Amino acid sequence: MLGIHELWLFVLSGLLLNVTPGPDTAYIIGRTIQLGWRGGAAAAIGISSGCLVHVLGAAIGLSALLMASSTAFLAVKLIGAAYLVLTGLQMLLSRAKPIAEIAGQAGETSISRVFWQAP
Repeated sequence: MLGIHELWLFVLSGLLLNVTPGPDTAYIIGRTIQLGWRGGAAAAIGISSGCLVHVLGAAIGLSALLMASSTAFLAVKLIGAAYLVLTGLQMLLSRAKPIAEIAGQAGETSISRVFWQAP
């Protein structure tokens, strides 16, 4: 079991995971190309805010609570499943837009929308 003496290993692992390119990096690059530096900055701040929420959840012991309470864990699983089903249904029932229309809407994307869409 890891203790406080291995904290440096945890910090190093966290730093390596944060600098490794992935979907977050692709999102930031895409929004930067689409909307300029403001769009990229909004995407980066949105992603960082999401990470902060996860870190705060870990800091307050949310993981320990979910491990201790099977009812709370079941509730989180059911809410997550319902969200995924709802999102999937919305995607299935939405009509596909022509590429020309999507390209025309690129200038209409607001910076706040980029922030809230950040993965």
